[in-house]
Amino acid sequence: MSKPAAAAPAAPEVHLIPEPVSLQKSPGVFRLGPTTKIVLAHDTPEVRRIGEYLQKALEAPTGYKLKIVAGHIDSTAGGVIVLSLVAGKAAGQPEGYELKMVPVVASIQAPAAAGIFYGVQTLLQLFPPEIASTRKREAAWIAPCVQITDYPRFAWRGLMLDVSRHFYDKEYVERYLDEMARYKLNVFHWHLTDDNGWRIEIKSLPQLTKVGAWRVPRLSAWGDRESPRDGEPVTEGGFYTQDEIREVIAYARDRFITVLPEIEMPGHSLAALASYPELSCTGGPFHVNPGSPYYGKIDNNLCPGNEQTFEYLDKVLTEVAALFPSEYIHVGGDECIKTFWHACPKCQKRMKDEHLANEEELQSYFIRRAEHIVESKGKHLIGWDEILEGGLAPNATVMSWRGFEGGIAAAKQKHKVVMSPVGFAYLDYYQGDPLLEPRTFGYLTVSKAYQFEPIPEGVDPAYILGGQANLWTESVPTQRHVEYMTWPRVLALSETFWSKKEARNWDAFVPRMEAHFQRLDAAEVNYARSVYDVKIMPEKNAAAQMVLQMSTEISGCDIYYTFDGTNPDAFAPKYAGTPLAVPGDADVIRAIAYRNGHPSGRLLSIPVKTLQERLKGE
Repeated sequence: MSKPAAAAPAAPEVHLIPEPVSLQKSPGVFRLGPTTKIVLAHDTPEVRRIGEYLQKALEAPTGYKLKIVAGHIDSTAGGVIVLSLVAGKAAGQPEGYELKMVPVVASIQAPAAAGIFYGVQTLLQLFPPEIASTRKREAAWIAPCVQITDYPRFAWRGLMLDVSRHFYDKEYVERYLDEMARYKLNVFHWHLTDDNGWRIEIKSLPQLTKVGAWRVPRLSAWGDRESPRDGEPVTEGGFYTQDEIREVIAYARDRFITVLPEIEMPGHSLAALASYPELSCTGGPFHVNPGSPYYGKIDNNLCPGNEQTFEYLDKVLTEVAALFPSEYIHVGGDECIKTFWHACPKCQKRMKDEHLANEEELQSYFIRRAEHIVESKGKHLIGWDEILEGGLAPNATVMSWRGFEGGIAAAKQKHKVVMSPVGFAYLDYYQGDPLLEPRTFGYLTVSKAYQFEPIPEGVDPAYILGGQANLWTESVPTQRHVEYMTWPRVLALSETFWSKKEARNWDAFVPRMEAHFQRLDAAEVNYARSVYDVKIMPEKNAAAQMVLQMSTEISGCDIYYTFDGTNPDAFAPKYAGTPLAVPGDADVIRAIAYRNGHPSGRLLSIPVKTLQERLKGE
């Protein structure tokens, strides 16, 4: 008696991030095998690089090194993945694509190579999560048959990484670019200089990396650290050589990511001043700051009254412009403490000579001169919204971080804007209860990030280039923690930047996000699971007594709690969803969330005294 034939494996569910413009499912599956071919219908250098990218992405988890062929398809035996440049596809959007999967043909058509690349990212997401692995895995390598038309809402879909506060080597930056590419982000904002480290080789100014790239080691909380002592060894830091930067730029180019360099000025320049103290108002000496208190106490500004400052900027920007193909150079411009300018004879003379009313106008003077230098190198200037103060430089683009107001003001002046408001896009903030998270400050949940709308009401959309997430790294000392702070919040923001506004829906996003947790696991990328943690909010009832509301960021979780100091499980009292009274002599509440009958979040333990303090602090 013969055995019944084994049932064919079911096609994976479709869980795409970001959500495409349109998606239609059809019966059947596309099966990837060792004889599948990658066909370049148009064998241009860019399309060939995409074909090679796809070949490597598939080989790592499957072990199949697919053959790349150019031109006409002789046979579809074994399956083919066809990459085609076709004018007019995806409404003619240069980053748009059309993807059609039938049982033996996966076809990606786009009007430009960027669209083919983004179609490849969607293609990879249609396969099981193991496809994201960088080593061989066992899985049924099948994808559902679908038809997708897709293109981005915004041209600027950015992610900033601060490498000044902590240095991450070239290989890690490239890994970060890989993860950005999976989710169709296309601007990598590289924060290369600040008070805490200078990370880019400038050959004409060697002290910047000889001195400015290094600081004394410290492990205590950032902002509370001991100040450097004279003669103390400077052993922490690093920098990127110009050759390494070229390699990163090429790596990003192959993933259709523009690398935006940021050279901070006039504030946040302590590493530069430690290297060249004559560029300051006070003359130094200076130390590269290791995270000790300094803000407003130590001069960290370039001196705009000193003509040497602008000679220095010309040297730096000449080399930066030659390295980076980016249309823009970011000049910072934020958090410039002007008390040292007020006391500086050179600055006061400059103000008198230039008929400047105050130090805000002196900063505007500085930025206008910086813009002239930037434009003389064939680039455009972009800066944080403080560059509005004292008057905006004629052609500047504004990156609005202190909320939306700066971006609105710039757009109304007909300047281009990238929205990056602190309340929606700052990844250095807490994701869950501070008692469960590594020490930082602020608060930004995944659901709050998902609410980000880059176009404020009443603003002409023509001036909003798009949006950006920013990861400042004062409290991010390791590469694994970079990932933890980035994901999953950037999953949410990638959808904000790419998908149609009307298509965004938190309840529909959650299961897709959870499916991508499996992909992040397969890729060995660290990420926060704070969406599963219990949140406890104290409030007062009608009798002015403290009661507790408990929740999780995503629905569908059961919460169990104790007041007796023991750890709760599914046999402990279950939170009923209504305000919970605190027993009079309880000194701690412990709570944990379960999902589908299993613990999903971390155990939260909060002293009642802490909850009372939080209630008072509201």
